Amino acid sequence: MAATAPQVTLEHATFGPAAVTISVGTIVTWVNNDGDLHTVTSSQGLFASPGLDPGDTFAHRFTAPGTYPYFCALHPHMKGTIVVQ
Repeated sequence: MAATAPQVTLEHATFGPAAVTISVGTIVTWVNNDGDLHTVTSSQGLFASPGLDPGDTFAHRFTAPGTYPYFCALHPHMKGTIVVQ
C-alpha cells in the first residue's frame, strides 16, 4: 500500500506541520497558501526553492536518512524540519 505523499502548507507565515517524518525516497511537496512570497530553503544548503508566489508549489525527494531543517529565506522565523528514517 503506497503512502500518501506528504504535503507541507505555508500559511500565516508558518510551515504546517512544522515537522514531518518520512521514509527514504519520499517526495515532500510544499504549497504556498499564504498571501506573501516565501521560499523553502535547506539550512544545510541541500535544496532551495525559488520564491513561491501564493498557489505555487515546490517538491524535493529525500534520498538519505537524516534530519533536514529548513526555513523561509524571506522570513527566517519560519522554520520546519523533515526527518528521514
